[in-house]
Amino acid sequence: MLKKQTVWLLTMLSLMIVLSVYYMTSPGNGGDLAYVNKDENNQEETASSDAEDGKSAKGGKEANVNDISNVGDDQLFTTIRMEIQDERSETKDRLDDVVASSTASVEEKNQARDEMNQLDEISSKESVLENSIMAAADYNDVLVRHEDDKVHVHVKEKEQLSNSEVVNIMQMVKDEFGEITVDVIHQSVEG
Repeated sequence: MLKKQTVWLLTMLSLMIVLSVYYMTSPGNGGDLAYVNKDENNQEETASSDAEDGKSAKGGKEANVNDISNVGDDQLFTTIRMEIQDERSETKDRLDDVVASSTASVEEKNQARDEMNQLDEISSKESVLENSIMAAADYNDVLVRHEDDKVHVHVKEKEQLSNSEVVNIMQMVKDEFGEITVDVIHQSVEG
């Protein structure tokens, strides 16, 4: 088991690398700098209105993952993957605290271990599916994410997916996850 500090450090380093690459390769990087306003009242209003906007757009945690319109096409899937990884790391940390707790019952500890194993299994299946789908049809990029009782498959490709491609992807997901609702989403690529 990795310690919380190690996981946090690795997450921050990977975020820093992604952001560095983004800023170095972004076409409109003409020396624009971010400006931080020192006015605390203004910051509180902005934070609360941003939170309300996120909740009203899609509702709950789905708003963070699905509200991705302001992210460039190249970083879209990377950003979503990082958000999912961060969310799962937080959940694992919480479950790890339950396992390490001296006040938790044996049943609670076993349940926490089961949930941690389930998260690891889901992450592994998502990764296997992404690689399998990419290898099957040489798509630009594929993102697989499991939420509740549904699997979302985002396929980045220039042309719209054919019905046979969608059916093939759905079958691959069902082979990996079993009987589950599958949502295949086409993400067009410019150029």
